[in-house]
Amino acid sequence: MSQADITVYYAPFCPYCGWARQLLNSKKVRFTMINVNDSQDIRQEMELRAGQTSVPQIFIGDTHVGGYDDMAALDDKDELDSLIAEG
Repeated sequence: MSQADITVYYAPFCPYCGWARQLLNSKKVRFTMINVNDSQDIRQEMELRAGQTSVPQIFIGDTHVGGYDDMAALDDKDELDSLIAEG
């Protein structure tokens, strides 16, 4: 099954970041976690892509989903799986 590339910008010890990881793991999909604390360049990349400074910032393909609450809301509306599958 094809799936969109999923990227999660996160910071250690962020509970919302952990919940985002758990939700994606429950979907049994591949995703990339990028720690924004690894370098200022990574944090700036996230801020430019997302227009936000908070973590997590989640991208599914070219779509900026937002944070964990936004992704969970998509899942509650049964829209997350189809967004992932569009890859």
